[in-house]
Amino acid sequence: MGLIEREEELASLEDLLSGAVMGRGRIALVGGAVATGKSTLLRALTEQAIELGALSVTATGSRAERELPLGVLRQLIQDAPLVAAERDRALALLDEGARAAASSDGGAGPQVDAQVVHTLCTVLLDLAERYPLTIVVDDVHHADRASLLCLVYLARRVRNARILAVFSHADGEGYTDAYFQTDLLRQPHCRRIRLTPLSRAGVAALVAARAGVRPTERLADEWYALSGGNPLLAGAMGDDHEDFVRASGEHPTGAVVGDQFGQAVLACLQRGRPQTVQVAHGLAVLGETEGLDRLLDIPAPDISRELLSLGAAGLIDAGNFRHEAVREAVLAGVDVQERMDLHHRAAELTYAMGLPPSAVAGHLLRASRVDAPWVVPVMEEAARSALRDGQVESAVAYLRLAWRECADEARRSKIMTMLVRAEWRINPAAPAGRLAELAEAMHRGSLRGGDAVVLARALLWHGRFDDARDVFEQLSRSDAADQETTAELVVAQLWLRATYPPFLTHLRRAAGERGLASMVSVMVSQRLESTLALAEVLSKGPREASMNAVERILEDSRLDEMTLDTVENSLLALTYAGRCEKAAPWCDLFSVEASSRQAPSRQARLAAIRAEIAIRQGDMPAAEHHARIALDIIQASGWGVAVGGPLSSLILALTAMGRYDAVREYLDWPVPEAMFQTRYGLHYLHARGRHSMATGYFALALRDFQRCGELMAAWNLDAPGLIHWRAEAGEACLRLGQPQEARQLIQAQLDACGSGARRSKGIALRLLAATSEPARRPALLRQATEYLQLAGDKYELARALFDLVEAYDALGEHRRARTIAGRAQAVARECRAEPMIGLLAGGNGAVPSPSPSELIGGLTDAERRVATLAAAGYSNREIAAKLYVTISTVEQHLTRTYRKLNISQRADLPLLLEFGDQASI
Repeated sequence: MGLIEREEELASLEDLLSGAVMGRGRIALVGGAVATGKSTLLRALTEQAIELGALSVTATGSRAERELPLGVLRQLIQDAPLVAAERDRALALLDEGARAAASSDGGAGPQVDAQVVHTLCTVLLDLAERYPLTIVVDDVHHADRASLLCLVYLARRVRNARILAVFSHADGEGYTDAYFQTDLLRQPHCRRIRLTPLSRAGVAALVAARAGVRPTERLADEWYALSGGNPLLAGAMGDDHEDFVRASGEHPTGAVVGDQFGQAVLACLQRGRPQTVQVAHGLAVLGETEGLDRLLDIPAPDISRELLSLGAAGLIDAGNFRHEAVREAVLAGVDVQERMDLHHRAAELTYAMGLPPSAVAGHLLRASRVDAPWVVPVMEEAARSALRDGQVESAVAYLRLAWRECADEARRSKIMTMLVRAEWRINPAAPAGRLAELAEAMHRGSLRGGDAVVLARALLWHGRFDDARDVFEQLSRSDAADQETTAELVVAQLWLRATYPPFLTHLRRAAGERGLASMVSVMVSQRLESTLALAEVLSKGPREASMNAVERILEDSRLDEMTLDTVENSLLALTYAGRCEKAAPWCDLFSVEASSRQAPSRQARLAAIRAEIAIRQGDMPAAEHHARIALDIIQASGWGVAVGGPLSSLILALTAMGRYDAVREYLDWPVPEAMFQTRYGLHYLHARGRHSMATGYFALALRDFQRCGELMAAWNLDAPGLIHWRAEAGEACLRLGQPQEARQLIQAQLDACGSGARRSKGIALRLLAATSEPARRPALLRQATEYLQLAGDKYELARALFDLVEAYDALGEHRRARTIAGRAQAVARECRAEPMIGLLAGGNGAVPSPSPSELIGGLTDAERRVATLAAAGYSNREIAAKLYVTISTVEQHLTRTYRKLNISQRADLPLLLEFGDQASI
């Protein structure tokens, strides 16, 4: 059997069987919880009977067959080894008795002719005279009343026959007619055998034997917890374990709950009575015992009794299913319509009980239609709660049902807008099919204010500019606008200015209403402030007050259903203002939050911003990584016109790393023509121009840079922090042999840079050096490296250092060139700028400089500042002027530095250019 804990019960049955073989007839009444090993025990008894030379006659047909009049007797007769004449006579009597029982079934129950009962039982008694006989009736509680009458009559007569009659039943009041058990237990030759659940050790032994494994303590605990000691469930887990090993070739570390376990759960229920099954179904749907009596319209005492039966069967523990797989198996056994009806009643019940909207909404989703006025508000509130908790897919399902059930057109439009926002979190392409319906609602006048702005923004994202223009013009023509609508229009105007400038003309001017808009709510005020900061950075340059404001906004923001625009605008404002070191950690933090909130669309948009930040930090591997994440989460078609953001970062990063073949693949991607009417198009033109420059197509590059500049000027977004197009165009002119034009463009770039535009200044100074006399170049390039170091752009710093190496070589200062080349090579390696690394290694014989910690570890801060400037080529007088010290002090610091670094002259100084080293200079 594999059940050591059933050996005592089996020994009792074997003892009774041995007595029956010797002519002392016995009756065994085997009871216990539903399916706690009766079948296994009876199967073992049958095998023992065969070994002792006894015949086994069993009644194991279907439940439906047993419930027919004399159904159990018919099964026994059909299973008995009778001669043809005996069988025909017995079957004829069965038919006669069944007809009589069926015709007499009334208030007193079915009646069977006594002669028929006597004759049928005599058939079995006569058979026992020829062979010892074991009569087994499993699940006798399902037997029809006529069969029970016959079995009781037979039980009285087996005392002196070679018969062991075994009747198994499940515990529980009302499983069988009361007289059946009472009459049997009154017989002196009847013995009751009670079965209990297996212990932890018994479950472990059973599952291990079935699965062919040695159980660990953890496995034994899990098997016992899941089965509750029910041998049927435990054995099924063993089979599932074996199936898993056979399919995967690996041994699982925990309990395996699969199809076999689910079938065993259903088998347990099928052995129970109908009310037990009904309670199991209700519990699976409702999820808790409170209110189960009202859901099923069953008295509370009966509910308690059935819960005890389910607990004894190992299906539930403390009022809950032992495992979600148990609940799923129970639900799988419920008819579809019955399950929908149960959810219908559960929805009404949970609403009446005042449970949270999410609990009610879960039932409404799975119910047949509930026609009640509270359905739509409950689904809307459940959706809002789900969005706050990051359960986006649930929110989408709630809103779809609310939209279907809502009859009010204006409210349907608002629900549809919420649905578009929710679906956007998963994939911006998902709600595209709903935009036409919202546009139609707009024309009918049922979509207004902020909802209309949501529609316009979605249309712009997907490049449907004509439709977006209609929405904006209709909004502008609207005379009556509440304060909330006014606020949305003010924010939209600023957002268009920063992202879709050509459409600014289609929205009425609302600059004077900014103060009013900021009073709507804290959330609207933050959206307004962050969008204004971004627009100012792109049109006028950053203001310190605005940058401080967006940092405060980021500190207060969380990614709920309305704040992504605020976060996105704040991060971009910091990025374009040259404060990438502050934007990067915030972006990483919000990316983690987006991931935890099941918002892949938000993850992708934040990854695109993170890629842009990495580009401006010169971290090309990171830029590639984040850009690929963005394009993997949302396919190119789903990005709409915004595809230019992550795509341009990927092109720039791959170009800088010298992977030109990979770039050509992405340049072949089709992009919407409408993209070139947006800020994303500017980034794309810049990236494409940089690739053309790197691959020798200087005229093509110049055309893209000039087109970028024309658009920026036309849109009043001509800020160096966005794209330094003049410097890029100037470099293209240099490569085309037009130094005068190049110098004019580069100087214009410098003139446009404010005090905080360090990155743009550094890039422009590097290129200005290329247009200058050789003797002036080192000074300009040293200045460029200072700006680029402070800006934190490793790639542009490496380019400036590379040019400085060439400048010193041209002046014959080869030793200094080699020293700087080592540092340039180290920085280029961090960026993986392979073309630059190859040129530095092949052209200058540079030796990688020692690590910064080895060089400056023994220097004081003052010595380090002086040494840094001296290594960069500044004279003692220039150093003294920059640091506001005397020339004598500079000389003393240098003397001590030479001694600590074991060098003898200024030319031997390594270039100590680590990010932040000159922050205090």
